[in-house]
Amino acid sequence: MITYIDREYQDSCIEAIFREWYRGVRSTMIEMATGTGKTVIFSRVIKQAQPKRALVLAHRTELIAQAKEKIEAITGLECEIEKADMYATTNWMTRAPVVISSIQTQCSGPKDRRRYRRFDPKDFGVLIADECHHSTANTWRETIDWYLQNPELRVLGVTATADRTDREALGQLFETCAFKYGILDAIEDGYLVPITQHFVPVASLDYSNIKTTCGDLNEGQLARVMQHEKNIYGVCQPTIEAMFGLEPKTLHSKEPKDWRDFLKGTGRKPRRTIIFTVSVEQAEAYCNVFLRAMDGVDWVCGKTSDQKRLEILNRFSRGEISACVNCMVLTEGYDNPGVEMIVMARPTKSRALYTQMVGRSTRPLAGVVDDIPVNDIRREMIKQSAKPFCRVLDFVGNSGKHKLITCMDILGGKVSERASEIAKANALRDGKPKMVTIALSNAEKEAERERQAQMERERNWREAGRAHLMAHSNYRLTHVDPFGHKHEFVPIHKRQTRDGKIFSQKQAQALQECGCDPNRLNYRQGQAIIAKRPPSDKQIAALKSKGVDPTGWTRKQCSKKLDELYKQISKPAAAA
Repeated sequence: MITYIDREYQDSCIEAIFREWYRGVRSTMIEMATGTGKTVIFSRVIKQAQPKRALVLAHRTELIAQAKEKIEAITGLECEIEKADMYATTNWMTRAPVVISSIQTQCSGPKDRRRYRRFDPKDFGVLIADECHHSTANTWRETIDWYLQNPELRVLGVTATADRTDREALGQLFETCAFKYGILDAIEDGYLVPITQHFVPVASLDYSNIKTTCGDLNEGQLARVMQHEKNIYGVCQPTIEAMFGLEPKTLHSKEPKDWRDFLKGTGRKPRRTIIFTVSVEQAEAYCNVFLRAMDGVDWVCGKTSDQKRLEILNRFSRGEISACVNCMVLTEGYDNPGVEMIVMARPTKSRALYTQMVGRSTRPLAGVVDDIPVNDIRREMIKQSAKPFCRVLDFVGNSGKHKLITCMDILGGKVSERASEIAKANALRDGKPKMVTIALSNAEKEAERERQAQMERERNWREAGRAHLMAHSNYRLTHVDPFGHKHEFVPIHKRQTRDGKIFSQKQAQALQECGCDPNRLNYRQGQAIIAKRPPSDKQIAALKSKGVDPTGWTRKQCSKKLDELYKQISKPAAAA
């Protein structure tokens, strides 16, 4: 039996799950980073819930095989599989204490003869929904509702990220989230390796005209962009250079037919790499380019037979294959601690999808942090190991209005949004790989300096505004006979100016932000104050991203400069 060493956060997680169930919550979930042992946790939950029978639901063959292996290893309990032509025993005398089934199998058949009807809901006390961010689908809801007919059933959902691109709430199925343990927590605790982000500019990449479908880039349109010949080489060349630890553009001056001889001459062993693509055609094309330069590359997709896929992935795990190109196959349920690099040849706006892809490389090598109780020592052991970090390659082009997810986003939960933006801009500016945790920490300090400087500018401006007001205030006294009926009270300063103009709501709000009372100014004074306001944070960030330093500028000057920059960008597009 394989020995799994319990970790402190796993103990806390299991306690939290049973605490929710004991207080009457029927369905709860946990959100834990890839590589932190979700399968280990629900295996221990199943064991602790004995003698209650357990049902594990998953949507992938790999997840089912992984669950069976680990549950039997950790608990010693027999597991039966209900999938396709495999049937679990329903006889109460011979049935196994754990059934693992695919959600597709459970929901197969006509509505009145679904396969889940083979099972009596009262036979199960615990239901586990693996990768439960998929569970808002109708098949999941229908199946879980069948088993929830048993009032004693308790449901646990497990996922690496509860984010969903379509914004559909998991709260429809799960009443609470019992425990969270994110990727940054695990890195800081020394259970996952740090991440190095590398942005690679590719001039021919243009995502700006791609539509958004269900919250992410339209796959058909994205595939056409990524399959363009220029973009294929624009992605493959930097990937090969990074795999062999070469300086960027080392292969730029060499013909692709000469890459193989050159790479052999370096004597370097390539980093083990997973390349994610958006289409099957893209995966095959990328693999063909790699094979011209090196051996040990293969690709898999959803149509690859189970036997061939298993053979390829086993060779990849053993290191016989250096790079595995895949079309949405290895996003979930694939554990290979030897993976050192992730190539995002499938840009996305989905935080959940990006997190899943990055998670394929964050596990430390086997045995590096096992049975070490101190965080600092674990981090040092990772640092001294053959895999001190993992690298993520993102390819940068014209993204238009799309906000594509990066490592700065998925690890930026403990820093401000502005710090994430600064870290991303800094990494894009110099084009060098950045250790994400360090980059975010430095960016947070820079963001705080920006905030303090902005506060100082605003304070100085308010003081200058008050001084200006005091120096140029006009006073007009109106005599009012309090006992006369022909006179009405006229305020000393009306909002309407001599030329009949009135401050708009935005103008009045801007003057108030400067510490000035709009009712005590004429229109001309107000315009002068508004024109000299300090720039906003967004204006400063936008100008700095274009290499312009707006120190000492007014908001009006910044606005004028941004208009000029926009016109310069839009002119070539209009000409085209």
